[in-house]
Amino acid sequence: MRRLVPVSELRVTDRYRMTSSAAPATKLPPELVSDWQALESRWIDGPLSEWRALLPEQFNTGLSPARYGDLPRWREAIANLPPLPTAGIQLNAARVGISGSVPTETLDTLHTALMGLHPWRKGPFELCGLHVDTEWRSDWKWERLAGAIAPLRGRRVLDVGCGNGYHCWRMLGGGAAEVIGVDPTPLFVLQFKALQHYLRQQCIHVLPVTLEAIPAHLPVFDTVFSMGVLYHRRNPMEHLVSLRNKLAPGGQLVLETLVIEGDENALLEPNGRYARMGNVWQLPSPGLAARWLAQAGFSRVEIIDVGQTSLEEQRRTPWMTFHSLAQFLDPDNPGLTIEGLPAPRRAILTAELLP
Repeated sequence: MRRLVPVSELRVTDRYRMTSSAAPATKLPPELVSDWQALESRWIDGPLSEWRALLPEQFNTGLSPARYGDLPRWREAIANLPPLPTAGIQLNAARVGISGSVPTETLDTLHTALMGLHPWRKGPFELCGLHVDTEWRSDWKWERLAGAIAPLRGRRVLDVGCGNGYHCWRMLGGGAAEVIGVDPTPLFVLQFKALQHYLRQQCIHVLPVTLEAIPAHLPVFDTVFSMGVLYHRRNPMEHLVSLRNKLAPGGQLVLETLVIEGDENALLEPNGRYARMGNVWQLPSPGLAARWLAQAGFSRVEIIDVGQTSLEEQRRTPWMTFHSLAQFLDPDNPGLTIEGLPAPRRAILTAELLP
């Protein structure tokens, strides 16, 4: 005999599956059809329905072949991914992916397909023994913050500027009920799709959307991450307020950003260029970043980690063959960037939105 289960007893993911999905009025990019079907169903009621209504247009803009000439090549790479056994899914390991072994010919095909999505910046990943050795050891950042943030189990999470979703996978592995990553770079979305092709996890999505495209007041996320974004904003306070407006009462913000040494008034303004990166505007001291968070309306601000980025954490690899940190520093003084500014240091801060 079947037992009817009250809605209050259902897990978050079970409740999401109770509604039916409908096709949008416009044709969607094929990579995002499954995302639409899941989110259209899960977000049909409540405050997320406002964002849901915007998704079809945002998907078509974010993965528009007219805007991104490399999109057909990246799609071909996805189409060439070979079948792999998918039993040994690894979400809580440094190398996110799947364990197991396959013939050498299959690994060669897999390598060729994934290299069609070069450069791989965030990771690492591993698929049946193929190590995708990305530019960043993003697992090191996760190790620095994982034990200092509020547990993610059962939480709805937003990751702003998520890149290819490496940290989204770690968030899901940490027990999050739903993980939404947003990043406007289509290559990163396709890299996420390459992993999702094998991992096939529900309730995790990387969408080709900016923070600014999300409805301004959407206080539904229990944890919001913004890592490596703040210094790309001309108005950092505007960014912090926007993040605050995505948090549910009692939620937590995890902020990671470039910083400089100094007291709570120290600020470096590189005028748009720093360590050969464009669009870099303001690098605060950790103390000033904490003060900005308080001014933006956050409470219980904590600085949980500060350290200089090492050449082991960010480097050129066969999976990212362009310039990396070693080429961004003064060859005669690694304590300075090529522009003569202090070498990259990063801080991680947490803050809460009180109920």
